Amino acid sequence: MKSSSQIRESFLSFFESRGHRRVKSSGLIPQGDATLLFTNAGMVPFKDFFTGAVRSDFSRATTSQKCMRVSGKHNDLENVGRTPRHHTFFEMLGNFSFGDYFKAEAIDFAWEFLTKTVALPKERLWITVFREDDEAEALWKARANVSADRIVRLGEADNFWAMGDTGPCGPCSEIHIDQGEAAGCGRPSCTFGCECGRYMELWNLVFMQFERDAKGAMTKLPKPSIDTGAGLERLAGVLQGTTSNYGSDLFGGLIETASALAKKAYGKNDEDDVSMRVIADHARATAFLVADGVLPQNEGRGYVLRRVMRRAIRHGERLGLKDLFFHAVCGRVVDEMRSAYPELDGARALIDKVARQEEEGFRRTLASGCALLQQEIAKGGKAIAGAVAFKLYDTFGFPLDLTEVIAGEAGMAVDRAGFDAHMEEQRGRSTFKGEANAVAVGGAWKSATSPSGSRFLGYEATKVRARVLDAIESNGRVEFTCDQTPFYAESGGQIGDAGEARGARGVLRVSDTKRVGERIVHIGVGSVAAGDDVELIVDEARRDAIRRNHSATHLAHWALRSVLGDHVKQAGSLVAPDRLRFDFSHFQPLTSDEIARVEDLVNARVVANFEVGTRVSTYDAAVKDGVIAFFGEKYGNEVRVVQVSPESRELCGGTHCRRSGDIGFFKIVSEEGIAAGVRRIEAVTGMGAVAFVRGLETTLKRAAGELKSAPAEIVERVGKLREREAKLVKEIEELTRKMAGGQARDLVADAVDAGGVRVIATRAEIADPKGMRDFADGLKERLKSGVIVLGAVNDGKAVLLAAVTPDLVGRVHAGKLMGELCAIVGGRGGGKPDMAQGGGSDVAALDAALASVAEKVRKAVGA
Repeated sequence: MKSSSQIRESFLSFFESRGHRRVKSSGLIPQGDATLLFTNAGMVPFKDFFTGAVRSDFSRATTSQKCMRVSGKHNDLENVGRTPRHHTFFEMLGNFSFGDYFKAEAIDFAWEFLTKTVALPKERLWITVFREDDEAEALWKARANVSADRIVRLGEADNFWAMGDTGPCGPCSEIHIDQGEAAGCGRPSCTFGCECGRYMELWNLVFMQFERDAKGAMTKLPKPSIDTGAGLERLAGVLQGTTSNYGSDLFGGLIETASALAKKAYGKNDEDDVSMRVIADHARATAFLVADGVLPQNEGRGYVLRRVMRRAIRHGERLGLKDLFFHAVCGRVVDEMRSAYPELDGARALIDKVARQEEEGFRRTLASGCALLQQEIAKGGKAIAGAVAFKLYDTFGFPLDLTEVIAGEAGMAVDRAGFDAHMEEQRGRSTFKGEANAVAVGGAWKSATSPSGSRFLGYEATKVRARVLDAIESNGRVEFTCDQTPFYAESGGQIGDAGEARGARGVLRVSDTKRVGERIVHIGVGSVAAGDDVELIVDEARRDAIRRNHSATHLAHWALRSVLGDHVKQAGSLVAPDRLRFDFSHFQPLTSDEIARVEDLVNARVVANFEVGTRVSTYDAAVKDGVIAFFGEKYGNEVRVVQVSPESRELCGGTHCRRSGDIGFFKIVSEEGIAAGVRRIEAVTGMGAVAFVRGLETTLKRAAGELKSAPAEIVERVGKLREREAKLVKEIEELTRKMAGGQARDLVADAVDAGGVRVIATRAEIADPKGMRDFADGLKERLKSGVIVLGAVNDGKAVLLAAVTPDLVGRVHAGKLMGELCAIVGGRGGGKPDMAQGGGSDVAALDAALASVAEKVRKAVGA
């Protein structure tokens, strides 16, 4: 029996030996594709290859691509654990042809691999084709010798694939396997097409041969392509003799870990089995998402991860797991998958920390949220109100599906429509309103006629002669491409270059540079046209400042990992001329000592003045050598390694200093949290750092002047001032107490009788709330029995306090009395039966309110 690792390797080796480039799996976060939350199919990293936006040095590829399907069209989350083959994370095996081979070869390859390489019985395989694809059916019959009764024609919903409403599309052909009568429903009518699960899709071959326009018309592509996908989980299940993916070795060890932790045997109880499968699946998703830079948050990808993790933790509670457990299952994922995906091993500490922290937080949340939910359930009814479900989501972090699960266990539904309405209202409050007239760089270039691609010469030069290939004017500015350029296009956190383009039409000021596919697009103000010869000149001073900050970013990344630990992983960056910003995974604010240690490590490497080296390597060789990949970058097989110091080695395509000493000086200017588990530092280098320190020095001197001391004596001087302030405050409080004591004796003597109750209602010399409470307590001690109302003016508003001695609480309610008094001064207030506070804006009515107290007390006691 082949292991899943052997099956993966067999597939990749099979296609590699047939002229396909083995391409490393891209990350789960699609690069340059805002339409997708996650990579959800093997072809996603190759979208631009199919459209022609990117050219490569290979026309055949094979991958085992990491995929996630948890939202949108492919929302499999609710089925995970309850069916044999629904998952969140999965691996898609695929082979691709970019205008090279087509249907015949794709069919040959698939059939050979399945029937010869992994030796599946031909008689168990069924084929589906698009209803109008006569060619595909004929090829299956002629080349694979599949009989007509095992070829089924299906409609567009099942056997036609499209990249979108417009663009490349085409028919597809699927290979299904008959898993045998034992896997079926047992009915005599059970045959191909029955939804019982006996017949399972193994491999989908997409024949990309048409281009569909906005009107729906389709024209043949000049170079048709192939996109295929076979789920490793399904293939492993079939080849390992199980009718459920969860029976394969991809899940066996994880289920075993969950079973051992819960001290419950797998296979003994259906609901327990579902929970163990959910935990196994979600641990895989968690480990891979965290390794790819996603952390639990309340929006976007982070919210999806949080939902997945919390669903697993909830199922752990169902199994009776009271202690933290999820990190252990995630650790098993790392152990079992690290050989195929080394990034898991590199993120092991981070995965463990994230899993522990999220489970700790969610268990606290569960306790609070469940209490609220149980209160609602106890009220009875058919459904939990949408407002309550939204509060659970917004305040307690309860995913809607979790609320539905708990409510469902009590026989209640959830008002989804009400929940959605509150969610939409929240989105409306937080929607970003962008610039209406902003030009979207990229859209116009889809119809550009010039050959795609610009040769970047910016590593060696900042001034180059070039020819303009295309120019597009829009909203008073021009965007143009050239055959070669020294301008760096925004990428990897580094902003685009600025400068000039000089030609026969004059000087064009370039304000920014972007990348669109393989094109480097210069953006500026001026005049230029296709065919012009121009001299491209980068603003070198600006470029040098960016270089300093980029090299410093690499050193900061290394220093943060050295000081804080290996769980530190880049979560974003900005490299600009005036500053650098670095986002990283960490779970608490940095201390002053930690910030100083990071600065010291970086500045020590700056002073050492190391030569900054660059070299080209294969991705696998670089990673094996310990080189770190930056978050968010899309790497090909050939990568550029930048070494700023002996310890700092990164994969990076940006521009850098020639020596580390060029950075000059590194200074962190701020540190803050930007999301759960993500911190951000901002820093300056070179003259920017000098200017920052000089600004601090100026402020320090000004402060010294105000304090009439030397800068070095400021701390001591401020300390003495604070001591003096504290002493004066105590003296004032003591004097106030003495004054209040004397006033209290006079007020007690002047108390009036209101229906047998002694009442004091007067203005107080003390206006702050605490002082008024203390004064009222003193009056109660002296009065023994009675009602006290104090009034004062504070910050232009009337302030009131009512106090009732214990023996009268049943007859006079301080909170109710306060409500009536506040209405007189144009405000509101309330409180407990024995003490209440309030106030209003009508200061002129304060005396009238106090004058009414005796009568109100008289009515309260019925006198």
